[in-house]
Amino acid sequence: MIARRLVFLWVAGVMGFGQAAAAEGPVERLAGALRFETLSHEDPADFDAAPFLAMHDYLGAAFPRTHAALGRERVANYSLLYTWTGSDPSLPPILLTSHIDVVPVVPGTAEDWVHPPFGGVVADGFVWGRGALDDKVGVLATLEAVERLLSEGFVPERTVHLAFGHDEEVGGPNGAGSITRLLAERGVQHWFSLDEGMAILEGTAGIDRPVAMVGVAEKGFLTLRLTARATGGHSSVPPPNGAIPRLARALVRLDETPLPARFGAVAGDLFDALAPYLPATQAFLIEQRWAFGPILEAVLSDDPAMNAMLRTTTALTILEGGVKANVLPTSATATANFRLVPGDSVDFVVEEVRRIIDDPDIEIEITTAREASTVSRSDSDAFAAIASAVRAIEPDIVVAPALVVGGTDTKHYGEVSDDSYRFTPFRLGGEDVGRIHGTNERVAVDDYGDMITFYESLLEGAAGKR
Repeated sequence: MIARRLVFLWVAGVMGFGQAAAAEGPVERLAGALRFETLSHEDPADFDAAPFLAMHDYLGAAFPRTHAALGRERVANYSLLYTWTGSDPSLPPILLTSHIDVVPVVPGTAEDWVHPPFGGVVADGFVWGRGALDDKVGVLATLEAVERLLSEGFVPERTVHLAFGHDEEVGGPNGAGSITRLLAERGVQHWFSLDEGMAILEGTAGIDRPVAMVGVAEKGFLTLRLTARATGGHSSVPPPNGAIPRLARALVRLDETPLPARFGAVAGDLFDALAPYLPATQAFLIEQRWAFGPILEAVLSDDPAMNAMLRTTTALTILEGGVKANVLPTSATATANFRLVPGDSVDFVVEEVRRIIDDPDIEIEITTAREASTVSRSDSDAFAAIASAVRAIEPDIVVAPALVVGGTDTKHYGEVSDDSYRFTPFRLGGEDVGRIHGTNERVAVDDYGDMITFYESLLEGAAGKR
Protein backbone atom coordinates (compact mmCIF):
# COMPACT_ATOMS: atom_id res chain seq x y z
CA MET A 1 0.00 0.00 0.00
CA ILE A 2 2.86 2.42 0.75
CA ALA A 3 4.31 1.91 -2.72
CA ARG A 4 0.91 2.50 -4.31
CA ARG A 5 0.49 5.66 -2.24
CA LEU A 6 3.84 7.01 -3.48
CA VAL A 7 2.85 6.28 -7.06
CA PHE A 8 -0.41 8.14 -6.54
CA LEU A 9 1.35 11.20 -5.14
CA TRP A 10 3.76 11.28 -8.07
CA VAL A 11 1.04 10.90 -10.69
CA ALA A 12 -1.20 13.51 -9.03
CA GLY A 13 1.61 16.05 -9.05
CA VAL A 14 1.30 16.88 -5.40
CA MET A 15 4.76 18.44 -5.37
CA GLY A 16 3.59 21.73 -6.86
CA PHE A 17 0.32 20.52 -8.42
CA GLY A 18 1.49 20.93 -11.99
CA GLN A 19 -1.43 20.65 -14.39
CA ALA A 20 0.56 18.60 -16.89
CA ALA A 21 1.28 15.94 -14.28
CA ALA A 22 -2.25 15.99 -12.86
CA ALA A 23 -3.99 15.82 -16.23
CA GLU A 24 -3.63 12.05 -16.43
CA GLY A 25 -3.98 11.33 -12.73
CA PRO A 26 -6.70 10.70 -10.13
CA VAL A 27 -6.75 14.27 -8.84
CA GLU A 28 -7.48 15.80 -12.23
CA ARG A 29 -10.09 13.16 -12.97
CA LEU A 30 -11.89 14.17 -9.77
CA ALA A 31 -11.51 17.84 -10.67
CA GLY A 32 -13.02 17.13 -14.08
CA ALA A 33 -16.06 15.45 -12.53
CA LEU A 34 -16.67 18.48 -10.30
CA ARG A 35 -17.16 20.65 -13.39
CA PHE A 36 -20.48 19.00 -14.27
CA GLU A 37 -23.43 20.90 -12.74
CA THR A 38 -25.38 17.79 -11.77
CA LEU A 39 -27.83 19.66 -9.57
CA SER A 40 -30.73 18.32 -7.57
CA HIS A 41 -33.58 20.79 -7.01
CA GLU A 42 -36.58 20.59 -4.73
CA ASP A 43 -38.77 21.40 -7.73
CA PRO A 44 -38.49 18.57 -10.30
CA ALA A 45 -39.28 21.07 -13.05
CA ASP A 46 -35.83 22.60 -12.51
CA PHE A 47 -34.01 19.35 -13.25
CA ASP A 48 -31.48 19.52 -16.10
CA ALA A 49 -30.63 16.10 -17.52
CA ALA A 50 -27.78 17.16 -19.80
CA PRO A 51 -25.01 17.42 -17.15
CA PHE A 52 -25.86 13.96 -15.80
CA LEU A 53 -25.66 12.32 -19.20
CA ALA A 54 -22.44 14.19 -19.95
CA MET A 55 -20.94 12.97 -16.68
CA HIS A 56 -21.90 9.39 -17.58
CA ASP A 57 -19.89 9.77 -20.78
CA TYR A 58 -17.03 11.35 -18.86
CA LEU A 59 -16.81 8.42 -16.44
CA GLY A 60 -16.78 5.98 -19.36
CA ALA A 61 -13.81 7.77 -20.90
CA ALA A 62 -11.98 8.31 -17.62
CA PHE A 63 -12.16 4.66 -16.49
CA PRO A 64 -11.81 2.50 -19.60
CA ARG A 65 -10.85 -0.75 -17.82
CA THR A 66 -13.81 -0.48 -15.47
CA HIS A 67 -16.24 0.10 -18.31
CA ALA A 68 -14.79 -2.79 -20.28
CA ALA A 69 -14.83 -5.31 -17.42
CA LEU A 70 -17.96 -4.35 -15.43
CA GLY A 71 -21.53 -4.27 -16.57
CA ARG A 72 -23.07 -0.80 -16.45
CA GLU A 73 -26.78 -0.02 -16.43
CA ARG A 74 -28.55 3.31 -16.47
CA VAL A 75 -31.36 3.17 -13.93
CA ALA A 76 -34.17 5.72 -13.94
CA ASN A 77 -32.26 7.32 -16.85
CA TYR A 78 -29.65 9.16 -14.76
CA SER A 79 -28.38 6.79 -12.04
CA LEU A 80 -25.69 4.17 -12.61
CA LEU A 81 -25.45 0.56 -11.45
CA TYR A 82 -22.22 -1.36 -12.09
CA THR A 83 -21.84 -5.12 -11.65
CA TRP A 84 -18.40 -6.68 -11.17
CA THR A 85 -19.16 -10.38 -11.37
CA GLY A 86 -17.29 -12.53 -8.87
CA SER A 87 -15.82 -15.96 -9.48
CA ASP A 88 -17.89 -17.59 -6.72
CA PRO A 89 -21.65 -17.01 -7.23
CA SER A 90 -22.43 -18.70 -3.90
CA LEU A 91 -21.02 -15.72 -1.98
CA PRO A 92 -23.44 -12.86 -1.26
CA PRO A 93 -22.31 -9.67 -3.03
CA ILE A 94 -21.28 -6.34 -1.53
CA LEU A 95 -22.65 -2.93 -2.44
CA LEU A 96 -20.60 0.28 -2.55
CA THR A 97 -22.64 3.43 -3.07
CA SER A 98 -22.22 7.18 -3.56
CA HIS A 99 -24.19 9.78 -5.50
CA ILE A 100 -23.65 11.90 -8.58
CA ASP A 101 -25.92 14.83 -7.75
CA VAL A 102 -25.00 17.90 -5.72
CA VAL A 103 -26.88 20.75 -4.08
CA PRO A 104 -27.07 24.15 -5.77
CA VAL A 105 -24.91 27.04 -4.66
CA VAL A 106 -26.87 29.42 -2.45
CA PRO A 107 -27.86 32.42 -4.60
CA GLY A 108 -25.58 35.37 -4.06
CA THR A 109 -22.71 33.35 -2.54
CA ALA A 110 -20.79 32.28 -5.67
CA GLU A 111 -18.52 35.30 -5.32
CA ASP A 112 -17.55 34.12 -1.82
CA TRP A 113 -15.87 31.00 -3.20
CA VAL A 114 -12.07 31.05 -3.43
CA HIS A 115 -12.43 29.16 -6.71
CA PRO A 116 -15.59 28.83 -8.83
CA PRO A 117 -17.95 26.22 -7.35
CA PHE A 118 -18.01 24.26 -10.61
CA GLY A 119 -14.46 25.09 -11.68
CA GLY A 120 -12.87 21.85 -10.48
CA VAL A 121 -9.69 23.68 -9.49
CA VAL A 122 -6.64 21.97 -7.95
CA ALA A 123 -4.75 24.46 -5.77
CA ASP A 124 -3.07 24.81 -2.38
CA GLY A 125 -3.22 21.07 -1.70
CA PHE A 126 -6.99 20.76 -2.30
CA VAL A 127 -9.46 19.92 -5.03
CA TRP A 128 -12.13 22.65 -4.94
CA GLY A 129 -15.73 22.45 -6.07
CA ARG A 130 -19.27 21.39 -5.29
CA GLY A 131 -19.23 17.63 -4.74
CA ALA A 132 -15.63 17.49 -3.46
CA LEU A 133 -17.01 16.30 -0.10
CA ASP A 134 -20.62 15.43 -0.92
CA ASP A 135 -20.35 13.10 -2.79
CA LYS A 136 -18.76 12.92 -6.21
CA VAL A 137 -15.56 12.26 -4.31
CA GLY A 138 -16.97 8.86 -3.31
CA VAL A 139 -17.97 8.02 -6.88
CA LEU A 140 -14.54 8.87 -8.29
CA ALA A 141 -12.50 7.27 -5.48
CA THR A 142 -14.44 4.01 -5.84
CA LEU A 143 -13.93 3.93 -9.60
CA GLU A 144 -10.21 4.77 -9.20
CA ALA A 145 -9.83 1.79 -6.86
CA VAL A 146 -11.61 -0.55 -9.26
CA GLU A 147 -9.57 0.72 -12.20
CA ARG A 148 -6.34 0.20 -10.28
CA LEU A 149 -7.28 -3.33 -9.19
CA LEU A 150 -8.21 -4.28 -12.74
CA SER A 151 -4.83 -3.03 -13.95
CA GLU A 152 -3.20 -5.37 -11.44
CA GLY A 153 -5.22 -8.38 -12.58
CA PHE A 154 -7.47 -8.59 -9.54
CA VAL A 155 -10.52 -10.83 -9.96
CA PRO A 156 -13.10 -10.70 -7.14
CA GLU A 157 -14.44 -13.91 -5.68
CA ARG A 158 -17.52 -12.07 -4.46
CA THR A 159 -19.68 -10.03 -6.85
CA VAL A 160 -19.47 -6.28 -6.30
CA HIS A 161 -22.20 -3.78 -7.09
CA LEU A 162 -21.47 -0.07 -7.40
CA ALA A 163 -24.54 2.16 -7.20
CA PHE A 164 -24.40 5.88 -7.93
CA GLY A 165 -27.75 7.60 -7.53
CA HIS A 166 -28.73 10.89 -9.13
CA ASP A 167 -31.13 12.43 -6.61
CA GLU A 168 -29.80 11.71 -3.11
CA GLU A 169 -29.98 15.39 -2.21
CA VAL A 170 -33.77 15.26 -2.49
CA GLY A 171 -34.20 11.89 -0.78
CA GLY A 172 -33.22 9.48 -3.56
CA PRO A 173 -36.70 8.27 -4.53
CA ASN A 174 -35.91 7.81 -8.23
CA GLY A 175 -32.19 7.05 -8.06
CA ALA A 176 -31.35 4.85 -5.08
CA GLY A 177 -35.02 3.93 -4.77
CA SER A 178 -35.14 2.57 -8.33
CA ILE A 179 -31.80 0.80 -8.00
CA THR A 180 -33.01 -0.86 -4.80
CA ARG A 181 -36.23 -2.01 -6.43
CA LEU A 182 -34.29 -3.41 -9.40
CA LEU A 183 -31.92 -5.36 -7.17
CA ALA A 184 -34.81 -6.64 -5.06
CA GLU A 185 -36.66 -7.82 -8.17
CA ARG A 186 -33.53 -9.78 -9.10
CA GLY A 187 -33.45 -11.38 -5.67
CA VAL A 188 -30.14 -9.77 -4.70
CA GLN A 189 -29.33 -9.56 -1.00
CA HIS A 190 -25.93 -8.08 -0.12
CA TRP A 191 -23.59 -9.11 2.65
CA PHE A 192 -23.22 -5.42 3.43
CA SER A 193 -23.48 -2.01 1.86
CA LEU A 194 -21.28 1.04 2.38
CA ASP A 195 -22.46 4.57 1.68
CA GLU A 196 -21.44 8.09 2.70
CA GLY A 197 -22.32 9.30 6.18
CA MET A 198 -19.49 9.70 8.68
CA ALA A 199 -15.79 10.54 8.34
CA ILE A 200 -12.43 10.61 10.12
CA LEU A 201 -12.44 13.17 12.94
CA GLU A 202 -9.46 14.79 14.61
CA GLY A 203 -9.40 15.79 18.28
CA THR A 204 -12.59 13.96 19.20
CA ALA A 205 -13.37 14.24 22.93
CA GLY A 206 -9.72 14.83 23.75
CA ILE A 207 -8.48 11.65 22.06
CA ASP A 208 -4.91 12.09 20.82
CA ARG A 209 -5.39 10.15 17.58
CA PRO A 210 -7.86 10.25 14.68
CA VAL A 211 -11.21 8.53 15.09
CA ALA A 212 -12.96 6.90 12.15
CA MET A 213 -16.67 7.14 12.86
CA VAL A 214 -18.43 4.39 10.93
CA GLY A 215 -22.16 4.94 10.80
CA VAL A 216 -24.09 1.82 11.77
CA ALA A 217 -27.48 3.55 11.71
CA GLU A 218 -29.07 6.82 10.72
CA LYS A 219 -31.68 8.91 12.40
CA GLY A 220 -35.30 9.07 11.38
CA PHE A 221 -37.05 12.24 10.31
CA LEU A 222 -40.28 13.77 11.60
CA THR A 223 -41.78 17.16 10.83
CA LEU A 224 -44.81 18.38 12.79
CA ARG A 225 -46.98 21.38 12.09
CA LEU A 226 -48.36 22.90 15.28
CA THR A 227 -51.39 25.19 15.07
CA ALA A 228 -53.13 27.35 17.67
CA ARG A 229 -56.48 28.94 16.84
CA ALA A 230 -58.39 31.88 18.33
CA THR A 231 -61.35 34.14 17.62
CA GLY A 232 -59.36 37.01 16.16
CA GLY A 233 -60.57 40.60 16.06
CA HIS A 234 -59.15 44.07 16.60
CA SER A 235 -55.85 44.46 18.43
CA SER A 236 -57.34 47.16 20.69
CA VAL A 237 -59.24 44.53 22.68
CA PRO A 238 -56.93 41.49 22.83
CA PRO A 239 -58.30 38.36 24.54
CA PRO A 240 -56.37 36.72 27.39
CA ASN A 241 -55.34 33.68 25.34
CA GLY A 242 -54.70 34.54 21.69
CA ALA A 243 -53.33 32.22 19.04
CA ILE A 244 -49.78 33.57 19.13
CA PRO A 245 -49.35 33.54 22.95
CA ARG A 246 -50.77 30.01 23.17
CA LEU A 247 -48.46 28.75 20.44
CA ALA A 248 -45.51 30.60 21.97
CA ARG A 249 -46.02 28.87 25.32
CA ALA A 250 -46.13 25.49 23.57
CA LEU A 251 -42.93 26.22 21.68
CA VAL A 252 -41.07 27.32 24.81
CA ARG A 253 -42.05 24.07 26.51
CA LEU A 254 -40.80 22.07 23.54
CA ASP A 255 -37.55 24.00 23.36
CA GLU A 256 -36.84 23.68 27.07
CA THR A 257 -37.78 19.98 27.39
CA PRO A 258 -35.39 17.69 25.51
CA LEU A 259 -36.53 14.20 24.68
CA PRO A 260 -34.94 11.35 26.66
CA ALA A 261 -31.27 10.48 26.25
CA ARG A 262 -30.55 6.97 24.99
CA PHE A 263 -27.33 5.43 26.29
CA GLY A 264 -28.04 2.06 24.75
CA ALA A 265 -27.78 0.93 21.13
CA VAL A 266 -25.45 3.10 19.06
CA ALA A 267 -24.43 5.63 21.73
CA GLY A 268 -23.40 2.88 24.13
CA ASP A 269 -21.29 1.09 21.52
CA LEU A 270 -19.67 4.39 20.52
CA PHE A 271 -18.76 5.20 24.13
CA ASP A 272 -17.36 1.72 24.70
CA ALA A 273 -15.15 2.03 21.60
CA LEU A 274 -13.83 5.44 22.65
CA ALA A 275 -13.39 4.82 26.38
CA PRO A 276 -9.90 3.18 26.20
CA TYR A 277 -8.51 6.30 24.50
CA LEU A 278 -10.19 8.97 26.62
CA PRO A 279 -8.72 10.87 29.58
CA ALA A 280 -9.12 8.88 32.80
CA THR A 281 -12.01 10.90 34.26
CA GLN A 282 -14.11 10.72 31.10
CA ALA A 283 -13.35 7.03 30.64
CA PHE A 284 -14.41 6.33 34.22
CA LEU A 285 -17.75 8.14 33.78
CA ILE A 286 -18.46 6.21 30.59
CA GLU A 287 -17.48 2.83 32.00
CA GLN A 288 -19.64 3.49 35.08
CA ARG A 289 -22.48 5.20 33.24
CA TRP A 290 -24.99 2.95 34.95
CA ALA A 291 -24.24 4.97 38.10
CA PHE A 292 -23.27 8.36 36.64
CA GLY A 293 -25.83 8.57 33.84
CA PRO A 294 -27.30 11.97 34.80
CA ILE A 295 -23.85 13.57 35.12
CA LEU A 296 -22.70 12.10 31.82
CA GLU A 297 -25.91 13.19 30.11
CA ALA A 298 -25.51 16.77 31.36
CA VAL A 299 -21.92 16.95 30.11
CA LEU A 300 -22.66 15.44 26.69
CA SER A 301 -25.83 17.45 26.16
CA ASP A 302 -23.84 20.69 26.22
CA ASP A 303 -22.04 19.59 23.04
CA PRO A 304 -24.48 19.85 20.08
CA ALA A 305 -22.75 17.06 18.15
CA MET A 306 -22.79 14.62 21.08
CA ASN A 307 -26.31 15.68 22.04
CA ALA A 308 -27.47 14.74 18.54
CA MET A 309 -25.88 11.29 18.96
CA LEU A 310 -27.60 10.81 22.29
CA ARG A 311 -31.24 11.66 21.74
CA THR A 312 -34.00 12.60 19.36
CA THR A 313 -33.42 16.30 18.75
CA THR A 314 -36.04 19.04 18.54
CA ALA A 315 -35.57 21.95 16.14
CA LEU A 316 -38.14 24.74 15.76
CA THR A 317 -37.71 25.88 12.17
CA ILE A 318 -40.69 27.87 10.85
CA LEU A 319 -43.07 30.33 12.56
CA GLU A 320 -46.13 31.94 10.95
CA GLY A 321 -48.94 34.08 12.35
CA GLY A 322 -50.68 37.36 11.69
CA VAL A 323 -50.98 39.54 8.62
CA LYS A 324 -51.41 43.08 10.02
CA ALA A 325 -50.21 44.96 13.08
CA ASN A 326 -53.69 45.84 14.36
CA VAL A 327 -55.43 42.56 13.55
CA LEU A 328 -55.49 39.59 15.91
CA PRO A 329 -54.72 36.40 13.96
CA THR A 330 -57.24 33.60 13.96
CA SER A 331 -54.40 31.08 13.83
CA ALA A 332 -50.66 30.78 14.36
CA THR A 333 -48.52 27.89 13.16
CA ALA A 334 -45.03 26.57 13.75
CA THR A 335 -42.98 23.79 12.21
CA ALA A 336 -40.88 21.52 14.40
CA ASN A 337 -38.37 19.08 12.98
CA PHE A 338 -37.22 16.02 14.94
CA ARG A 339 -34.37 13.66 14.12
CA LEU A 340 -35.21 10.31 15.67
CA VAL A 341 -32.66 8.04 17.32
CA PRO A 342 -33.14 4.30 16.85
CA GLY A 343 -35.59 3.18 19.50
CA ASP A 344 -37.75 6.30 19.35
CA SER A 345 -40.64 5.70 16.96
CA VAL A 346 -42.65 8.38 15.20
CA ASP A 347 -45.68 7.54 17.36
CA PHE A 348 -43.59 7.84 20.53
CA VAL A 349 -42.27 11.28 19.59
CA VAL A 350 -45.73 12.59 18.67
CA GLU A 351 -47.08 11.45 22.04
CA GLU A 352 -44.12 13.02 23.83
CA VAL A 353 -44.81 16.31 22.04
CA ARG A 354 -48.44 16.17 23.19
CA ARG A 355 -47.31 15.54 26.74
CA ILE A 356 -44.72 18.31 26.75
CA ILE A 357 -47.00 20.92 25.17
CA ASP A 358 -49.79 19.98 27.59
CA ASP A 359 -52.41 21.92 25.63
CA PRO A 360 -55.15 19.92 23.92
CA ASP A 361 -56.14 22.97 21.86
CA ILE A 362 -52.85 22.90 19.95
CA GLU A 363 -53.38 20.92 16.75
CA ILE A 364 -50.53 18.57 15.78
CA GLU A 365 -50.19 17.45 12.18
CA ILE A 366 -47.53 15.10 10.77
CA THR A 367 -46.23 16.52 7.49
CA THR A 368 -43.28 14.15 6.88
CA ALA A 369 -42.14 11.08 8.75
CA ARG A 370 -39.54 8.36 8.42
CA GLU A 371 -38.59 5.94 11.15
CA ALA A 372 -34.97 5.61 12.24
CA SER A 373 -33.02 2.88 10.50
CA THR A 374 -32.21 -0.48 11.98
CA VAL A 375 -28.82 -0.71 13.69
CA SER A 376 -26.18 -2.72 11.83
CA ARG A 377 -23.73 -4.84 13.78
CA SER A 378 -20.38 -3.47 14.84
CA ASP A 379 -19.14 -6.94 15.87
CA SER A 380 -19.57 -8.44 12.39
CA ASP A 381 -17.04 -9.57 9.79
CA ALA A 382 -18.33 -6.81 7.53
CA PHE A 383 -17.55 -4.09 10.09
CA ALA A 384 -14.15 -5.71 10.66
CA ALA A 385 -13.44 -5.56 6.91
CA ILE A 386 -14.23 -1.84 6.88
CA ALA A 387 -12.06 -1.28 9.97
CA SER A 388 -9.18 -3.16 8.35
CA ALA A 389 -9.43 -0.97 5.23
CA VAL A 390 -9.39 2.15 7.42
CA ARG A 391 -6.23 0.95 9.15
CA ALA A 392 -4.59 0.45 5.75
CA ILE A 393 -4.41 4.25 5.53
CA GLU A 394 -3.63 4.88 9.21
CA PRO A 395 -2.67 1.91 11.43
CA ASP A 396 -3.21 3.64 14.80
CA ILE A 397 -6.63 5.05 14.03
CA VAL A 398 -9.55 4.39 16.38
CA VAL A 399 -12.55 2.86 14.59
CA ALA A 400 -15.88 3.37 16.33
CA PRO A 401 -19.54 2.73 15.45
CA ALA A 402 -21.59 5.91 15.30
CA LEU A 403 -24.99 7.33 14.45
CA VAL A 404 -25.53 9.39 11.28
CA VAL A 405 -27.65 12.37 12.25
CA GLY A 406 -28.59 13.28 8.66
CA GLY A 407 -29.98 11.13 5.88
CA THR A 408 -28.33 9.05 3.14
CA ASP A 409 -29.40 6.83 0.26
CA THR A 410 -28.93 3.88 2.58
CA LYS A 411 -32.52 4.38 3.69
CA HIS A 412 -33.19 2.66 0.36
CA TYR A 413 -30.17 0.37 -0.05
CA GLY A 414 -30.59 -1.03 3.45
CA GLU A 415 -33.54 -3.01 2.14
CA VAL A 416 -31.21 -5.20 0.05
CA SER A 417 -28.32 -5.49 2.54
CA ASP A 418 -27.89 -7.58 5.66
CA ASP A 419 -25.84 -4.81 7.27
CA SER A 420 -25.51 -1.21 6.13
CA TYR A 421 -22.65 1.13 6.97
CA ARG A 422 -22.10 4.82 6.29
CA PHE A 423 -18.54 6.15 6.10
CA THR A 424 -16.31 8.14 3.77
CA PRO A 425 -12.60 8.01 4.65
CA PHE A 426 -11.64 11.68 4.54
CA ARG A 427 -10.60 13.84 7.50
CA LEU A 428 -13.22 16.32 8.57
CA GLY A 429 -12.12 19.19 10.79
CA GLY A 430 -14.46 21.59 12.53
CA GLU A 431 -14.29 24.22 9.80
CA ASP A 432 -14.86 21.63 7.09
CA VAL A 433 -18.32 20.64 8.33
CA GLY A 434 -19.69 23.97 7.16
CA ARG A 435 -18.26 23.41 3.68
CA ILE A 436 -20.66 20.50 3.09
CA HIS A 437 -23.58 22.14 1.22
CA GLY A 438 -21.79 25.43 1.98
CA THR A 439 -19.16 27.72 0.52
CA ASN A 440 -15.66 26.61 -0.54
CA GLU A 441 -16.31 22.88 -0.55
CA ARG A 442 -13.00 21.10 -1.02
CA VAL A 443 -11.11 17.87 -0.31
CA ALA A 444 -7.41 17.59 0.51
CA VAL A 445 -5.35 15.86 -2.16
CA ASP A 446 -3.77 13.66 0.52
CA ASP A 447 -7.19 12.63 1.79
CA TYR A 448 -8.32 11.75 -1.71
CA GLY A 449 -5.31 9.47 -2.12
CA ASP A 450 -6.21 7.78 1.16
CA MET A 451 -9.78 7.32 -0.01
CA ILE A 452 -8.64 5.40 -3.08
CA THR A 453 -6.36 3.26 -0.91
CA PHE A 454 -9.27 2.58 1.45
CA TYR A 455 -11.63 1.38 -1.29
CA GLU A 456 -8.89 -0.70 -2.87
CA SER A 457 -8.12 -2.35 0.47
CA LEU A 458 -11.80 -2.91 1.18
CA LEU A 459 -12.38 -4.57 -2.18
CA GLU A 460 -9.33 -6.78 -1.77
CA GLY A 461 -10.33 -7.81 1.74
CA ALA A 462 -14.09 -8.11 1.35
CA ALA A 463 -14.50 -9.26 -2.25
CA GLY A 464 -11.69 -11.80 -2.16
CA LYS A 465 -8.03 -12.00 -3.03
CA ARG A 466 -6.10 -13.05 -6.11
